[in-house]
Amino acid sequence: MITRDELERREEQFLAPFAAKSGGTSRRYPESEHPYRTAFQRDRDRVIHCAAFRRLQYKTQVFVNHEGDYYRTRLTHSTEAAQISRTVARATGLNEELCEVLALAHDLGHTPFGHSGQDALDECMKEHGGFEHNLQSLRVVTLLEHRYPDFPGLNLTFETLESIRKHTLKPDRPVEPEYRPEWSPLLEAQVVDIADSIAYDAHDVDDGIKAGLISEKLLQEVELWRESVATVQRRYPRVEGEMLVRQAVLHLINAEVSDLVESTLANAKNLRSLEEVRRAREPVVAFSTELARKKRELQTFLHRHVYRHHRVIIMQEKARKFITELFRAYVATPAQLPPRFQEWAESTGLHRAVADYIAGMTDRYAQEEYRKLFYPFENVL
Repeated sequence: MITRDELERREEQFLAPFAAKSGGTSRRYPESEHPYRTAFQRDRDRVIHCAAFRRLQYKTQVFVNHEGDYYRTRLTHSTEAAQISRTVARATGLNEELCEVLALAHDLGHTPFGHSGQDALDECMKEHGGFEHNLQSLRVVTLLEHRYPDFPGLNLTFETLESIRKHTLKPDRPVEPEYRPEWSPLLEAQVVDIADSIAYDAHDVDDGIKAGLISEKLLQEVELWRESVATVQRRYPRVEGEMLVRQAVLHLINAEVSDLVESTLANAKNLRSLEEVRRAREPVVAFSTELARKKRELQTFLHRHVYRHHRVIIMQEKARKFITELFRAYVATPAQLPPRFQEWAESTGLHRAVADYIAGMTDRYAQEEYRKLFYPFENVL
């Protein structure tokens, strides 16, 4: 049997000196260590088995769940981000398992209906602390999941909680003292932040073409896409249509990952310890200047032609209405909340409890609740 002690020894032997190691981690509520799983492996497994992770299967990435089975959901996006994260971690000597748990957990707190749902809920909560899905992910794993009799949440390691909290830092939401705001994020956290964007660059191109929002011809405006297509055509001169798109998407991911690995290793060449990572004032995990420029061009294109497409905007406006009216209805009549959330409101406050309830909904469940509340002839059972 390969024991946890042996796995920890291998981390010390084979990972880079600036990587996070699972030995010596801590949890808010003390637990015995597992005989043959590291602390980060246990974190990953707890995330995979929690209810919030399963609900990601029916939460929007860009296209709402009922629009088709092909399109990415929050679950498939998180899985793709985890795969990319592990690839980058392996190539740079970082901790793959910590990257994996962070990628799988980073969207646990996301609302139904994607970013339009988050924006609507944030607006509803503007007088009550606001709403932000990364902070909500932290609430999910520390408070809202109920799977263990000895503690609330999943009791993940400090390194995992800190990294979830520091995913996409924003000046208007300073990091709480318990998560050490003076420390720069672990490199594993930095990897996941960028792997997240690599994943959605690729799948939003793929899904956008499949949905007919954009065409391969229109994408020729984008330098990074032209380079990907040219590389595929040199290797497969007769490939066209869907196969050309699929291969170009794969090349797009590979080009971004390869550049990220090379640039990160160059940035990290003088790092000698985890303490130096904590003290670094600039991100270490980063693209080269040239690739970053090309990536911004691609993201500008996607914003203009996919995220602001009239069909997407129509659904976003419907989503805002769903979220806003659900919120108002539950606040006006809290007795409409499930008993668990009525009890939760007594300790956490009504508005925050309603936000917790709505944020945990899937697209489909939110639509069903809307019908139950506002359609006079809809069954409520």
